[in-house]
Amino acid sequence: MLFTMGKVRLCLLALSPLLLTSCVAAMGKVLELSDRFLPLRKEGMWLMQFYAPWCGHCKKLEPIWKHVAQSLEEFPIRVGRVDCTRFTAVAKEFDVRGFPTIMFLKGEDTYVYEGDRSREDLVAFAHRVSGPPVKEILTDDDLDKAKQRSQLFFVYVGRPALELWNEYFLNAKHFQRDEFMYSSTPEYMSKHIKLDKVPAIYIYKDNNYFYFEDKLMLERQQRSAKLEESTEVSPAAEEEPITIENSSLSTWITRERFPLFVKITRGRFGNILATKKLVVIAVLEENKLEQITPEMETFRDMVRGIVESNPVKYEAHFQFGWTGLPDLANSVAMESLEIPSLLVVNAVTFQHYLPQDEAAHLTPEAIEIFLDSVLAGSAPSYGGSSWTVRLYRGYYEAKTSLTEMWRGNPVLTALLLGLPLGFLSLIFYSICCADIMDADEEEEEEDEDYNHEKTE
Repeated sequence: MLFTMGKVRLCLLALSPLLLTSCVAAMGKVLELSDRFLPLRKEGMWLMQFYAPWCGHCKKLEPIWKHVAQSLEEFPIRVGRVDCTRFTAVAKEFDVRGFPTIMFLKGEDTYVYEGDRSREDLVAFAHRVSGPPVKEILTDDDLDKAKQRSQLFFVYVGRPALELWNEYFLNAKHFQRDEFMYSSTPEYMSKHIKLDKVPAIYIYKDNNYFYFEDKLMLERQQRSAKLEESTEVSPAAEEEPITIENSSLSTWITRERFPLFVKITRGRFGNILATKKLVVIAVLEENKLEQITPEMETFRDMVRGIVESNPVKYEAHFQFGWTGLPDLANSVAMESLEIPSLLVVNAVTFQHYLPQDEAAHLTPEAIEIFLDSVLAGSAPSYGGSSWTVRLYRGYYEAKTSLTEMWRGNPVLTALLLGLPLGFLSLIFYSICCADIMDADEEEEEEDEDYNHEKTE
């Protein structure tokens, strides 16, 4: 028995270099996996794409996915994909309901990706969820890497194991899919920030640090100071446990998690609306290379200059941005907007506002007057969340989807619409004809009975 176990160990030792070599070789390449992947899903870290060969979005993602694998080749993250039309057990195991579905697997944890499908965003997502919820910044090299990964991140400054730290760590786990969260020491961060209070939380965005402060945090700081002096806690100090729902820090992160002027995409639009601000959108149109014309660039810079010249006036109430997807803005306005144009969306009531002037006549002064009227509630509003608006929005989106399908592939659209209509026509025809045939048979039977009686 001992001899057999020794032979097994020797075999494993001999095979381990081969296994290590194959894993290293797999780094930087996309692994095409089957249902045999299921027993291995909890071993190591996986960035997975669940796709279908007929899906147009999956085909568009294919070259990007290869670049993602190359960008992550120096990290212990395997990038793979599974054809869910062939291996349905995998789709069932991960509850895949749409294509493509992107997930990061790390042991028992599963993170579903809901952002934009660009190489930069996917790589940043993998960096965030592959490590701990809170990473450390202790040197200039750490800070430089943090700025390279993202131009917006959060930093906790102070000693851990305090009440504020517990709330920060809770939020770090909640926002890990979308935000970079760090911790640092007062000794190091005092080189870059004037620290008035410790512990403290800062957000780094627009090349500046902004301090999180509210009444609840001040109370926690006072209690933390008392806890440092004494290890005993009085029963009166016990409170309702902090959750994401009642965390003032969570509300602050949700509102401040975007720079002053952000590019608005489909993946970010939901999170931008979650800020509960008035969202100011410069509506432009990008080409296939994600470029805009000089005229649109001038319009975008004009809108950006308004908030950058007076951030104190607008930052608290407005979130400024621009989009290169006119369809995104059209779906909000439920009409085809001119390009370029300006649109303001109320993230609370879902109403939207449009300036009365044409885009060509808009000036910084005219835009400021328009925004002031929106904030004052005197600007005319459109849309909302009433049932009539919802019905019209459903009609508009259905019409838009059919129009896009027809432009993309008229033959397929005709088949998709024609086949159901053909089946319905046959069903109605058979029902109507069945009634007529039954009536004819009854008349024939009556005639035969009448003729029979007459003969007798």
